[in-house]
Amino acid sequence: MGEVQSPVGSVDRALLILQEIGRHSRGATLDELSTRLGLPKSSLHRLLSALKHRGFAAQPEPSGPYYLGTEMLATAFRFYETMDLRTLVRPLLTRLSEEFTETVHMAMLDGAEVVYLDKVEAVRSITMTSVIGGRNLAHCTGVGKALLAWTYPADEAIKAWAERYGPLASRTRNTITSPARLATNLAQIRERGYALDLEENEPGVRCVSAPVFMGKSAPVAAVSVTALKDRMSQARMEECGDFLRRAVAEHL
Repeated sequence: MGEVQSPVGSVDRALLILQEIGRHSRGATLDELSTRLGLPKSSLHRLLSALKHRGFAAQPEPSGPYYLGTEMLATAFRFYETMDLRTLVRPLLTRLSEEFTETVHMAMLDGAEVVYLDKVEAVRSITMTSVIGGRNLAHCTGVGKALLAWTYPADEAIKAWAERYGPLASRTRNTITSPARLATNLAQIRERGYALDLEENEPGVRCVSAPVFMGKSAPVAAVSVTALKDRMSQARMEECGDFLRRAVAEHL
């Protein structure tokens, strides 16, 4: 039931019930829930009755399996439709900026480009083309490649994207302009869990980026740490990438 004691035990048990039901697409019976959660059937039944009353759990047939209720789904969808990404992600950006003392960004994908939704400037700031509300090409930015890697996870899909929006423009001598090479690079990004911009968008500037999924299969945004090449060695990029993956998982 968890090592840390919940402040309100009954609420915690109700949430655990919803989590467990959510793991069973064909529903979960009272016996199954009791066994998996270690709860007495009498207590479990009372909690399930309360969840059913509010529409967060459903039992279509008497004595049948339990499912997530329509109110549970409606609440989740209402949240995703109205959520303010900047408000949710801003604490993470602040943490990243403090951890690395570098400029951090949040961006979303829009066709062939990324749109910057938020930015926290470092004390030792550097001049970059990124501004809140501004755009950059997706295929040569860290945030763009983090978004592309999971939005188009198959080689055929990213090649179709490149054909639609191509030809891929070159911003620096390091920019990847071949759809085949881009597909290979994105596969490497998915394998390690974060993207790198190795002076592909601006000379002398490197970037490490990770996707933000918010419970969806494709990322809704990406966050990045950007620094001058002299401050972003290979070892530093690996350290930053691992930290980014963990921080995004913890916060979002």
